[in-house]
This record gives sequence, structure tokens and C-alpha cells, in this order.
Amino acid sequence: MLTRAARSRRTSLSALATTGLAVLITVGLAAAAAPAAAAPPVVAAPAAVALPVAAEPAADPPDVICPPTQTTCEVWDDEPGDGGGPGDGGPGDGGGGGGATCQWDGQVVPCYDEVLGWFHNGDGCYYKLIEPRPEGTPEGFDWYLLTCNGGDLGSQRTELLDAPPPGFGTPPDPAELARAALASIDLLPPRVAVAPRRRIGSGLVGLPVWMWASTAGSGQPRHYFGPQQASASDRGLTVWIAAEVTRVSWDMGNGTKVTCSGPGTAYESDSPLAGKRSPDCGYHSGYPEPGNYQIQATTHWTVSWSGGGESDSFEVTRTSGTVTIEIDELQVVTQ
Repeated sequence: MLTRAARSRRTSLSALATTGLAVLITVGLAAAAAPAAAAPPVVAAPAAVALPVAAEPAADPPDVICPPTQTTCEVWDDEPGDGGGPGDGGPGDGGGGGGATCQWDGQVVPCYDEVLGWFHNGDGCYYKLIEPRPEGTPEGFDWYLLTCNGGDLGSQRTELLDAPPPGFGTPPDPAELARAALASIDLLPPRVAVAPRRRIGSGLVGLPVWMWASTAGSGQPRHYFGPQQASASDRGLTVWIAAEVTRVSWDMGNGTKVTCSGPGTAYESDSPLAGKRSPDCGYHSGYPEPGNYQIQATTHWTVSWSGGGESDSFEVTRTSGTVTIEIDELQVVTQ
């Protein structure tokens, strides 16, 4: 298969003349002027037509910065919970992916090429409108240059059509491309911990509770809180995204919700803050009743995107497994 020709957005009639394809148009126009047939005329390119020497195709877009990794939830506590999930998700959940998929002979090909035009899955040909409109073109018809066999320059011909093929001239949706880019990276559920910790001892009614979310280690901090970046391309359009956690909401297991702006601070028994309120993420008033409570955290990711002259953002959530905290009453002993 020959490679694509040098880049140009339109195929002019004069350019076709240099390749011998103007002869095809002349023949086609003569056929179009004849009495109408059952179907629009199709003009095949003679074997002797010389075709332009192709230039190298443009380079592929860069890979995403953060490749996919594990997506299982881990609970970091003495007694791990039941595992987390993606939460209510929003646009980034599931398989993701937007934009058309074009294939030829079992291989994915670009749905749009600046030289060849728009690909039609039905026949494996690229269609490009010939402009300016050749003189003598019947009213309601247009001439198209077809490059078939998935973009083989040796399989070019012209056709006179009364309508473009399905999908011709349809640009990709930037918002859908943003979702496709999001599907290429991992936004992992938070790994949560609390103090007091049940393994060490129970907490007491009315005393502050600390909550924090931690990363898995030095290798994956961006998968838990960001920032992460990625891009996706389709038919000449590239969209870039940036994803980062903007807040963490905690379900304390008794109907109380606590929202923190960040992952929180880990409790250290030998810290000057021990016995006090968490400086940035805590249930400061403590539990009003004794009992065992299931605590769960949800990270809220803001995904900002830009491309194609547009920009916007949407939210995606990831929810942890549960951590159990035991709260007792303070017993007062009198004599």
C-alpha cells in the first residue's frame, strides 16, 4: 500500500490535472450529461494514471503521562473493609471512549485524513470533495475523489454523487474525546484510615476523630489524588485533560457527613497534636452515642479539558471500602 500524500486541506482541480485525474473527471462529466441511468455513474481510474509520490504521515500523538495500573480498592487499616468501588462515577466511569472507530482489513485507520478526507466503513474508501466544483457538474451532484482499500493511493477514482456517504464531514465531539482520554488513566479509590483505631483501643463518646486518606506508596501518588494528564485524538482533533482531587467527603456511618479539602493528616501518638483535633480533616465533635460505625470516604475528581476551541470540566468520584471504628462511653467510677 502506498502511504499518504503530502498534507493539503483541499484537492483542487488543477492539482488533479497534474496527476492525470482531470481526464477521469472529463470522462465522468460526459457520462453525467448522458441520459440518466439507474444509479449515479462511477468512473474507474485507468491503470496508466500516474499518482503523486507520498510523503511520510504525521507523527502519532504522545502517550498519556500516567498509564493504567491496578483499579482495586485498598483499605489501609488494622481490619480492612470490604473493598471500595468507583462511586457514582459520572463521565469517566466504565470503558470510556468517544469518537468514531474506523477499520479496514482488521486494522484501525484514522476516520479523517487531511489529504484523503473522510473514511467510510461501508466500502473502505476515503472521500474528499473536489473543490472548486468542476464546471458542468449536474445540479444536486458533487464530484468526490475516492481513495479506497483503506487509503491506498493506488486505488483512487472519482465519483459523482448526489449525497456524501454517512459520517462525511462530521467532526468529533471534544467532550467525548475528553472522556476517551480519561478512560486511558487510573483514578483509584482512596485508602483510608481513622484514629482511634480499633486494634489499639476504642474511642470515647464526644472525643475528636481523625480521618485521613493515604496513597499506596512512592510509586502511585498521582493515581489517588492527581494531578494526572492525558490526551485523545480523533479525525485531526486533539483534546487534553487534567484530573485532580478537589475534595474528600467522609460518611461517618451515623448520618453525619464531613468534607475535607485534602487527604488529611495521619495521626501520630507522639505528635504534639496527639489528643487534639485534626488540623485539617476530622469529626471534631465526635460521636454522640456509643457503638460500632462504618466509615467510608469518597474522592471528588475535577477533570478539566480543552481542545477544538472549547473547554469545560466535569466531576468523577471514587469511593473507598469501609473502616470500622468502635466508640464507648466514658465510665465514671465513684466511691
